[in-house]
Amino acid sequence: MATIKTENLTRRFGALTALDHLNLEVEEGEIFGLVGPDGAGKTTTMRLLTGILDPSEGDAWVYGKHTVKQSESLKENIAYMSQRFGLYEELSVMENINFYADVYGIGKDKRDEAIDRLLGFSGLIPFKKRFAGKLSGGMKQKLGLACALIHTPRVLFLDEPTNGVDPVSRRDFWNILYDLLKEKVTIFCSTCYLDEAERCRRVGMMHKGKLLRCDFPDNIKKEYGVKTLEEAFVMIIKDYEREHPQ
Repeated sequence: MATIKTENLTRRFGALTALDHLNLEVEEGEIFGLVGPDGAGKTTTMRLLTGILDPSEGDAWVYGKHTVKQSESLKENIAYMSQRFGLYEELSVMENINFYADVYGIGKDKRDEAIDRLLGFSGLIPFKKRFAGKLSGGMKQKLGLACALIHTPRVLFLDEPTNGVDPVSRRDFWNILYDLLKEKVTIFCSTCYLDEAERCRRVGMMHKGKLLRCDFPDNIKKEYGVKTLEEAFVMIIKDYEREHPQ
């Protein structure tokens, strides 16, 4: 059974269709990348899959839970790191992590071990006492990820997590994600970086609320006879615009 599944998932905001009949399946333990320009529907998809928004039409299930009918129990198994993840800049690294541990009801017996593990793989041990507001952009993203993982979710949603982060920090962040795969965490990640999307096992290419392609990166590049996903995506959008003139 797919860890994430949608059937004709649709969301409208007045006359605007932000997501148009999305049909998608994501397997357990894979990194799935959702790519597309601003306004493509990536964030709307994330918010629907995490139960923050209700669909206008269609259904979605995450880790066996219906995102509307079982939205509360759904949250026990997922973590969502939005573009503006709620770090408290006036709190230290440790205080932020402890705050989220309190939010998720993580007891003292499990908390210490979890925090040590998260600080270790995120490279935050030397910065435990530093205020979050004094961290670099890349370190803030790592702290946000540590906070999101404190309750050991089975499905991790990341909405453009490395946007505006320097290349070295982006590489470090992706190394952390690969380590999570060893624990069979399913990672659903949106990005506007096509080179970054090539790190995903499969990618879904979105434009104007529609999923235009969903496949392994190598298959997409081979289909269009190009070397990069960016080249393929440009061709895919041009084909769509030609077939659907405004």
